[in-house]
Amino acid sequence: MRLLLQLLLLICLITSTAEAATTKAQFLLSAEAARPGSTILAGVELKMKAGWHTYWRNPGESGGTTEIEWELPSGISAGPIQWPVPEKYFYLDEFNYAYHGNIILLVPITIAPNAKPGEYQIRGNATWIECEEVCLPGSASISATFKVGDEGQFTAAADALEEAKAKLPLSGEDIEASVRWDKNEGENSRSFIIEWNTAQALPNPDFYPYESDGFDVLPQTEVVKNEEGTIQLRKTIKKFKGEWPEKIAGLLVEDSTQGQDARAYEIELSFDGKAGAGGAASGKILPLKESLVKMLFFAFLGGLILNVMPCVLPIIALKVLGFVQQSREEPARVKTLGFVYMAGVLVSFLVLALFVIGLQIAGKAAGWGMQFQNPQFVVIMATVITLVALNLFGVFEVNLGGRTMAVASGASGKEGAGGSFLNGVLATVLATPCMAPFLATAIGFAFTQPPLIIALLLLTVGFGLALPYVVLSWNPRLMKFLPKPGAWMEKFKIALGFPLLATAIWLLSLTSDYFGSDGPLWVGLFLTCVAAAAWIWGSFIQRGTRRKAFAVTVALLFIVGGYIFALEKELQWRGPLSTSTETTAGKTEFVDWEVWSPEAVEQFRAEGRPVLVDFTANWCLTCKYNKRTSIEIESVGKKLKEINAVALTADYTRGSDAITAELKKYDRAGVPLVLVFPADASQPANVLPTILTPGIVLEALDKAAK
Repeated sequence: MRLLLQLLLLICLITSTAEAATTKAQFLLSAEAARPGSTILAGVELKMKAGWHTYWRNPGESGGTTEIEWELPSGISAGPIQWPVPEKYFYLDEFNYAYHGNIILLVPITIAPNAKPGEYQIRGNATWIECEEVCLPGSASISATFKVGDEGQFTAAADALEEAKAKLPLSGEDIEASVRWDKNEGENSRSFIIEWNTAQALPNPDFYPYESDGFDVLPQTEVVKNEEGTIQLRKTIKKFKGEWPEKIAGLLVEDSTQGQDARAYEIELSFDGKAGAGGAASGKILPLKESLVKMLFFAFLGGLILNVMPCVLPIIALKVLGFVQQSREEPARVKTLGFVYMAGVLVSFLVLALFVIGLQIAGKAAGWGMQFQNPQFVVIMATVITLVALNLFGVFEVNLGGRTMAVASGASGKEGAGGSFLNGVLATVLATPCMAPFLATAIGFAFTQPPLIIALLLLTVGFGLALPYVVLSWNPRLMKFLPKPGAWMEKFKIALGFPLLATAIWLLSLTSDYFGSDGPLWVGLFLTCVAAAAWIWGSFIQRGTRRKAFAVTVALLFIVGGYIFALEKELQWRGPLSTSTETTAGKTEFVDWEVWSPEAVEQFRAEGRPVLVDFTANWCLTCKYNKRTSIEIESVGKKLKEINAVALTADYTRGSDAITAELKKYDRAGVPLVLVFPADASQPANVLPTILTPGIVLEALDKAAK
């Protein structure tokens, strides 16, 4: 059909001398006198007969755009045509972007600062295609004169040109929108999703693409989502040559049924540059879906809740010990140490914010707990936590500022300024694998916002994490409820080393995800060498009196030898990771897991089956809790079989662009995320809370089966 219309258009062009164009053109100028260095408006007004239309800058599936060829005197220049919002026009199975009635195409005319005074004439030739049942070429010679001098003087057409400016699309600079690749629909066809946030749902939103070279954006639009102010539009690109585009530009239209009176916003959005990878990318920052005040409250509340999450409990134990010790010190010093601890937390969250901002600038996606996708980070953290535990056991001491506490010595147990700051850093690092209630929403929101909001929200999380300790340190009366310092503290300090040792074992278990089944063996051997070196340091260097140089040599041999043999030779821990596609999919006692992919979800939903998707990671303790208590249990397994549902697992342990993109769709920056898709493929997914109960999962599955 498109080829037929183009052929008819060619015939019309060839036979154009036989018929006259029906559209009349008039040239308008906003001023008859202007100063050097100023800009005036010119307008080409096209007056079309009823039923006839001309075309926008992107005519659509047929037609041709209006062009102006200028003849300008020296010192005068013309800018590009400024196009009013067009009408999306459907005729003979083709979509076009067209104008009906009267329209004015605006062109800015700039006068050079050094233009000499005098009279100037602007000439040009406008050409267009106009169509009804047949298409005809149209053209008109346009000209106008004006003077350059010390004073400006408007013409009678100035008001009409100002009214025409009101019909131009608005700037999309403040529009919050993003674009991401959706799925392949053929070798040279690919769909993409534009997400756009408005104050409320829109009646008929659409996207009108600008003209492009090497590809076409098809006019057909699918409204994927239009609720609570969030708009998702699916469009399709047909590629003819070259690479897939990195950017897409055009108009976001609020109500396409209003035609040329519709309000629209001019935008340009960037993909992630990885066509077909399924990754999300934003040309603009993702939308301010919730009010900032609400997100700040969620961030603060999430930070408070992190204090009772299993990731942070070992550090909380250290802080309790510190408060007991502080209860006998000067109030001013206690307050200072409370602020130093908060400074450690806030500095750590600021570093995290800067890292996220850097990834955003580089066009990459960031996620909560992303550092645990780095195997070197996991090994280093396991080493640090092991040393902290050994310090609490009294194996060695770390003296900061030449002063060691009589009881809780060391970098983490010592409540000097350095120890308090380091406690804040460790609390932040250990908090990131946990996703507390409310925190998932706030972090998912933060990681898609401009740099200042990212920093503000992450610092608010840190403030919530640190506040209880600052409040306690600033209220000495609360200290009275703590037991008095005494000999029991030495035993309590040692007891606190065991939760940290358990944390180190957990980190050690994660190494199998990166280095295979031998990972825990070789990292464990290295940690043993580190522990032996720490014991030598404490027993023969810190508390010994003779042969300290020999003891230092032996300690270094343990560390260097263990590192070279275990990490470098056997583990090759700095080398690239294996590209193995191991996942957590497989049959468990109650649930048969299959590997997640967007295609798998669509396939099973097309079969009329409900789908449960668990986005998880081995380093995510909240994920493990949900799985053991609320997903991989007998009642849920029976319900899945009863309703003929399928369970898919998306393993985020080692990172995944596709999973990152999917998390962003649901405003999440990390795992866990559990979705339940109804059997009715037209219905959206049910997003379950961060912390699950069996009742929540079963209720969601029941609804999905209806």
